[in-house]
Amino acid sequence: MKVMIVEDEMLLAMELESEVEMAGHQVTGLAMSSSQAREQICTSKPDFAFVDIHLMDGPTGIDVGRELAAAGIPYVFVSGNIKKIPEGFVGALGAIEKPYTMNGMKNALTYISAIVEGDESGSPPASLVLAEDAHVA
Repeated sequence: MKVMIVEDEMLLAMELESEVEMAGHQVTGLAMSSSQAREQICTSKPDFAFVDIHLMDGPTGIDVGRELAAAGIPYVFVSGNIKKIPEGFVGALGAIEKPYTMNGMKNALTYISAIVEGDESGSPPASLVLAEDAHVA
């Protein structure tokens, strides 16, 4: 699976990149702003994306999510405050709340990978809040 990471905290982005690659997936690129993310959506055609809400250019991750949804690319938000995600999660599969553990992220990635490949038989890990289960204010 080709994965795009949209995260403005470089250390977190690099850790997530390492986790994605250790799980056998390819990282198509790291984006730290909404403009970088838009460019990568067009050029790298990812199969999936992790998207932080607050990027270098402000709280623009939600806009990036809308663009991913419009392009038919599944994604999850990764955020320190999932309560800021609009109702309905703007097309995201769900969210992973920061701080997360590497084990939690690994479990979420395994589940997400199966979903992207069409296998919806598994149970979501505790680290992943699914959009339909969220009660966002």
